[in-house]
Amino acid sequence: MENRILADVLPSDGYVVELGGKFNSEYGSITGALKAGLELKNKDPQAQVKVYDASERTAAELSEQ
Repeated sequence: MENRILADVLPSDGYVVELGGKFNSEYGSITGALKAGLELKNKDPQAQVKVYDASERTAAELSEQ
């Protein structure tokens, strides 16, 4: 399930899709976040899309397939 979040609020848990350096939406599972991130990347292959793991405080950039 997707939750919209404020672009300047760092979440403490879950997974966040980051688009162009700003948090876009939050998910409870990595699967949901990856699916949404890949959909965004497919719509705009030039976009910088990352999935942020709030508990690990790390982000992974999604690349074209």
